[in-house]
Amino acid sequence: MATDERDAWDAIADRTRRAIVECLAERPRAVGELAAELPVSRPAVSQHLKVLKDARLVSEQPVGTRRIYRLNPVGVAALRDQLDTFWNRAMTRFQEAIENSEEDP
Repeated sequence: MATDERDAWDAIADRTRRAIVECLAERPRAVGELAAELPVSRPAVSQHLKVLKDARLVSEQPVGTRRIYRLNPVGVAALRDQLDTFWNRAMTRFQEAIENSEEDP
């Protein structure tokens, strides 16, 4: 797994960052809007957003004096592709185990 991929998994391992991702999946938001919905301070939300941004799961856009954060579709798609790969491998191994158990009396 590449560093960026590992960073993305590490980033969403945190409960607060997963909550931020869930909020941003609904619509783009500013730090203040996110902080109003979460049990953490604005500075804490900013720190979590930095981690998500470094992991390429979130992007930001300046709008006046605010920054609006949104999910980065490329980063989220990469994470989804990895999850699909893990799932497909698991299902293949499961199918092989079933077939092998049917062959053994």
